[in-house]
Amino acid sequence: MRLVKQLGTVVGVALVGNLALRAVEGSWLLTLVLGFATAVLALLAYAWVVRRTERRDPVEVGLARAGSTVARGVGIGVLMFLAVIASITLLGGYEVVGRGSVTVAIGLLGLTAAAAVTEELVFRGVVFRLLEERTGTWLALLVTSVLFGAIHLVNPDATVWGAVAIAVEAGGMLGAAFVATRRLWLPIGIHFGWNFAVAGIFGTVVSGSATPPGLLHGVTSGPVLLSGGEFGPEGSVFAVLAGLALTAVFLRLAHRRGRLVPMRKRADRAASPVTV
Repeated sequence: MRLVKQLGTVVGVALVGNLALRAVEGSWLLTLVLGFATAVLALLAYAWVVRRTERRDPVEVGLARAGSTVARGVGIGVLMFLAVIASITLLGGYEVVGRGSVTVAIGLLGLTAAAAVTEELVFRGVVFRLLEERTGTWLALLVTSVLFGAIHLVNPDATVWGAVAIAVEAGGMLGAAFVATRRLWLPIGIHFGWNFAVAGIFGTVVSGSATPPGLLHGVTSGPVLLSGGEFGPEGSVFAVLAGLALTAVFLRLAHRRGRLVPMRKRADRAASPVTV
């Protein structure tokens, strides 16, 4: 019941926000404002429904050091993509063909904020967290990574390889970032920084969804394993390797901090109370 109520609340806010953003498509200012409004409302809704269904303070979205943690995550996400796009460029797979638009890039800040926050609340805040309680960290990471990759198959130019790449490089990494910190701010920041760098700075395709170019108008070409093909740079083997590297770093940090949850025995799971 917790899963249903929490997912329903957060997804409901995300759907309404997405409809509002579609309605103002073309207006960079309204996109910016509504995107951040969706992110804030989703966070408030998550905090409210967790308090109501679990009778606890939602510390994973607590405001202490939230700003600095998000900023650190944004930096990690941007630097990660810089390393990926530099590798692709060195092998001739990325080219800047023109300037983009500053106003479009500003609007993309709002779109990126809405997507990063709502997706992290759903996948790490609700699904991963509740699943981890029942199965332990490792199985929860595996399941949510697969789900995170699979959901990207609905994008216009999605590919099976792209979904696999997202599952490995993002699903695992963002889940590991949550485990290492036990807060959602770091994965939200990484998610935001990566997505904005992909579209808002370098003007490439995001997970098979083309967006108007941000600061730069970039194109990728060459073998799919190098450039990611129609799915965009997230389908590049360089992105997969970068994601795996960060996943290992975060999981090592989680282990050192004693934050990995072992798989629970069946008897323990059966004895667990059901919260409604």
